[in-house]
Amino acid sequence: MARAENKETAGPVARMVATVVKRMRVKEGLTQEQLGSRMGYTGAAISALETLSQPVSDDMMMQLETALGGGTGIFAEMRPLVRLEKLPEQFRNYVQIKQAARSLCLYATPNVHGLFQTEAYARAQIAGGYPTPTEERVEELVKARMDRKAIFDKKPLRLIELILDESALLRKFGSEEVMREQYLFLLECTRRKNVTIQVLPLDVGLSGENAGARGELNLVETDKHTRLVYLEVQDESVLIADPVKVSTYAQRYAKIRAQALDPRASLGLIERLAGEGT
Repeated sequence: MARAENKETAGPVARMVATVVKRMRVKEGLTQEQLGSRMGYTGAAISALETLSQPVSDDMMMQLETALGGGTGIFAEMRPLVRLEKLPEQFRNYVQIKQAARSLCLYATPNVHGLFQTEAYARAQIAGGYPTPTEERVEELVKARMDRKAIFDKKPLRLIELILDESALLRKFGSEEVMREQYLFLLECTRRKNVTIQVLPLDVGLSGENAGARGELNLVETDKHTRLVYLEVQDESVLIADPVKVSTYAQRYAKIRAQALDPRASLGLIERLAGEGT
């Protein structure tokens, strides 16, 4: 049943990879078993790739480049497209928009925002979800999440703001060591000139106001200077372009920022959680 579903749901990139692999294999006079042997896979695995019975893995894409690419780089170029196609459909457009963004203003709760996660934290969070993903799926999603960190170093530098609900810092994933590594990574991020991190404290509501009570919020300024809002909850998401709605969300974000600890105080809180503070 799963194999039939894979054939039905395979996207255009996966279909292109299957077609290219088969044509290049046949052109070189290789059987599926021979190509599989070159790559460290079985002939059945190559058959599953070519017939779309099984999604092509990231490792397989790397092996295809070595075993069949012939120095063309074709499979290396298709790798990011394959990874993108495996993301939830409603998330794909946002990923592409975010990678080209001029600025990101992010409010994260109840977990550390994916862009700021360490590999170990991301793996623990993804693997612990429900329905439980396969190990291969976990690694694909972790790799995709880590790849998105490239935006930190894009030139010209992008302005990236993160407001973390304090609950996101206190919620534990993996182990104490995983959490300490995560705290230290956040501290490392604060040393970047284009990154600002603030924390919205747990007791913010005692003042009578808590603009962050409605959940996470992502504001994006595109490369065309258009502002968008991305919202995600329970694996469902929406990308909002309506200027009136975007304006309301931008005002809410500004209010959250105003209610958060300032960057220096936020740094001190994270340092204490990491065991680095006094």
